[in-house]
Amino acid sequence: MSAPRPVRSPLPRHLHPVAWWVWAIGLAVACSRTTNPLLLLLAVSIAALVVSARRGSSPWARAFRLYLVLGASIVVLRVALHLLVGFKFGTTRLYSLPSIDLPGITILGPVYLEGVLAAAVEGLRLASLIACIGAANALANPKRLLRALPSALHEIGTAVVISVTVAPQLAESVQRVRRARVLRGEGGSGLRSVGRVALPVLQDTLDRSLLLASAMDSRGYGRRPVQSARTRHLTGALTLTGLLGAAVGTYGVLDATAPAVVGLPMLAVGLLLCVAGLKVGGAAVERTSYRPDPWTLPEWLVAGSGVAAAVLVVVAARLEPTAFVLPLEPLAPPALPLLAVVGLLLAALPAVAAPEPPRRGSRR
Repeated sequence: MSAPRPVRSPLPRHLHPVAWWVWAIGLAVACSRTTNPLLLLLAVSIAALVVSARRGSSPWARAFRLYLVLGASIVVLRVALHLLVGFKFGTTRLYSLPSIDLPGITILGPVYLEGVLAAAVEGLRLASLIACIGAANALANPKRLLRALPSALHEIGTAVVISVTVAPQLAESVQRVRRARVLRGEGGSGLRSVGRVALPVLQDTLDRSLLLASAMDSRGYGRRPVQSARTRHLTGALTLTGLLGAAVGTYGVLDATAPAVVGLPMLAVGLLLCVAGLKVGGAAVERTSYRPDPWTLPEWLVAGSGVAAAVLVVVAARLEPTAFVLPLEPLAPPALPLLAVVGLLLAALPAVAAPEPPRRGSRR
């Protein structure tokens, strides 16, 4: 009797970048519907879990920490602005600062716990959105994303790829400059080193971005094809109208008080017009793609988990709107709606469903 064959794990490969962005946008939509700090912290934790489990060894994979630091600084800045010039409200007085009355504004003054918590939660919501976008930026390969974009968006995609690679290159430049300072015996940490590190880091980042732009331009990225005036005008009209409709529809979906016709119907019409504009505009663009990224079951699971998280949170927010805000008057602990928690936990599925990314030196 022959021995059973060992079960082989799937080969490491890059997940389709569009799947990562769909997942991240779904998680960001879920975060935008609530000011409940428990749900926001859960969403940020899930984003960090997926990034730590499925990030590769590329430079942009190490940029997620920068987005977390940026989010934390936004929370601190939001609270500081509230203490300085914010509208002071609440019943639990923490302390009183000397106030300065100016026309239409009061600087400093009494500080209440309710106002500080409201400012912190608003900052936390914006920080969670930045963490979601940072997770997509750390997980999705921007160069592969450019290959997956429609032909009509090739010029815009080139500019976007160059812009989104600035943050990962900034993180790598910081490490390079600090390593060089340590080798010279100058020390690599501390507040005093920030001023000495900032200029070489910015110069190195800009140089690398310009080199990337030059390399992409030499390979034909971003070149405008020859089109007739009628095609250009039709493409612009369809795309601009579609974008306006999609923007209004997205606002209707995110705003619970908006009329129903402004939500999903407007969003669907806008997206259809955008697709029509991309089809017309991309008809004259000729380009090839070597070994296009496949869209298989892991891509469906990753994208579907983000969409499911957004849908479940939106539905739960309509069923229990009071559970998605931090109760301030009177001050009480935040609720934990079960349906929203299940939706957010579904967003953690890519931590096990997405394939392992190839490590540095692999050709896949």
